[in-house]
Amino acid sequence: MTILPILIHPDKRLRKTATPVETFDDSLKSIVDNMFATMYDAHGIGLAATQVDIHQRIVVMDIPADEATPDAPHGKHAFINPEIVERSEETAFGQEGCLSIPEQYADVERATHIRYRYQDTEGNTHEAEADGLLGVCMQHEIDHLNGVLFIDHLSRLKRERLEKKLAKWVKTQPL
Repeated sequence: MTILPILIHPDKRLRKTATPVETFDDSLKSIVDNMFATMYDAHGIGLAATQVDIHQRIVVMDIPADEATPDAPHGKHAFINPEIVERSEETAFGQEGCLSIPEQYADVERATHIRYRYQDTEGNTHEAEADGLLGVCMQHEIDHLNGVLFIDHLSRLKRERLEKKLAKWVKTQPL
């Protein structure tokens, strides 16, 4: 498996909209395996293909069992062509971070419950519901596939403040 470089904001490639996966083969499984290796190496719980400069609708997640709702999947999962088909009107704020915006966190308003559809790596279609961490993570990662970052959900002032902190952090990182 290969650790892929994670794009860091403000890289313009993070704003690309991912295209649907149409071929379910060993190449797709290799991308998924590399994405999991990259996510684990970066200590994340979710990663969208867009974040590693692969502009296909692929998301990987590993939600700890104690953070998942009883009926929702937890553990290692790949979601191909995921889409939200229904959102609750009820929303809540929760702190989010992002591997593409390292060391920065902010409260983001999200739907508290979603229904989503996706395909597995074999091309089989599934539909499920989620709330809690899985629901937030699914909304966050699907946003990535649409070229949206969590900071886009913030006020201009909060977003600018966070971007300045990120720019300072980036300068402290080794080349």
